[in-house]
Amino acid sequence: MSQLALALDADISSRHVSFIETGRTQPSREMVQRLGAALDLPLDERNALCLAAGYAPAYGERELGAPELAHVRRAFAFILRQQEPYPAIVVDRAWNVVMHNDATTRIFGQFRGTTPLPAEVGRNALLSTFHPDGIRQFIVNWEELAGALIHGLHREAAASEAAARLRDALLAYPGVPARWKVPDPVAAAAPVLSMQLKRGDLVLAFFSTITTLATPQDATLQQLRIECFHPADEGTASSCSMMAARSK
Repeated sequence: MSQLALALDADISSRHVSFIETGRTQPSREMVQRLGAALDLPLDERNALCLAAGYAPAYGERELGAPELAHVRRAFAFILRQQEPYPAIVVDRAWNVVMHNDATTRIFGQFRGTTPLPAEVGRNALLSTFHPDGIRQFIVNWEELAGALIHGLHREAAASEAAARLRDALLAYPGVPARWKVPDPVAAAAPVLSMQLKRGDLVLAFFSTITTLATPQDATLQQLRIECFHPADEGTASSCSMMAARSK
């Protein structure tokens, strides 16, 4: 982004932006927040910007288990229950699973390999998808699905160090195509991408939707996403319903 474009978006002079960038001017706290908003930085990155300028963070960054976020946890739990008998998870910016419904364990537990995954891999939605001993070995269309996930992670990495570290970890796994290291801005994408799973006679297909909180004022809450998996065919819907009935 050019200094002129940033100056226009922040409603200040390009000369002032230049002075801030070169260190000739010390920005005020208000100016730091204005630049963070103009750059559309995530709230945690805006906090980092404030700290770099010598100011206290502008936004809270509470743990999801904090007492004041009890109403948010209840809302997440409600959404997860409503998604039954299909899987649903809540993930943070680094795609660590912080909440999930019973269907997630019941269904995805059917697709575990004989080699146990390291704990940090098992609780991360993307690491367990890319790890050779994870669910990857049961995803029929793994390269198609994983390529789309990496492409999305490249975009997230532009504004998040955590996403950049996760992307680099995924690209380091064996069998990941080297071409994925460079984002492809003109890659054609299907309107909806499904995840096709197969283990023995069990064949399932899901597509997913992502839900986020509207206008959060907490850095942790802005990072959280609810991913709901929906059946891509009648066979999957029927299988999920039968597995739920057997678990009661």
